[in-house]
Amino acid sequence: MPLPGDGLIPGERDVTTMATTIAAPPEAVWPWLAQMGWDRAGWYSFDRLDRGGHPSAEVVDPAWTAIREGDRLFSLPDQRCWFDVVHCEPGRSLVLRAALDSRGRPYGAGGRRPRWFNDSRWEFFLIPLPGGATRLLVRSGGAARPRAAAALTNLAFWHPAHLVMQLRQFQGLRRRAEGAMLHDREVRHAAAGGMIPVAGS
Repeated sequence: MPLPGDGLIPGERDVTTMATTIAAPPEAVWPWLAQMGWDRAGWYSFDRLDRGGHPSAEVVDPAWTAIREGDRLFSLPDQRCWFDVVHCEPGRSLVLRAALDSRGRPYGAGGRRPRWFNDSRWEFFLIPLPGGATRLLVRSGGAARPRAAAALTNLAFWHPAHLVMQLRQFQGLRRRAEGAMLHDREVRHAAAGGMIPVAGS
């Protein structure tokens, strides 16, 4: 299906879409996406690989969930690399873009590309399902030069790594969002139970 990030990257290749179903509504899943980032909640994947061993957050912090277009989600502790938030519809769509030169340094994606570059997107799209569930789509793709070297590197390393890391992130998001929903349900149930007078009291 068409997504908001389609057409964002000129010359985009190797577009992949992965999906998972989460037993929580989009409004319960969105905060976990909105607070992603190295210096925020993490990425919910293999923390040893993508966050230097620092565990990803297990709770939603409202201070991290106010996200908008133009924000940067840092991907390294020294904050020299990041994802730009290029599209944001709270509760529905988040599109991230990373445009890097041959040294791994960000360059202005709106300007002229360096001789050697890697320009990619990472997109999250939430679809409400009957029964209060969510279908989460994640689409990624990019363009790079030199093209032959990029294609070889993608085939040998980046595509397999992305598959493994994305599956792990899906697992992390499902566990957190569904666990938070269950906790909220239990709290509401306990509160409702406390409001019912006990016979003889």
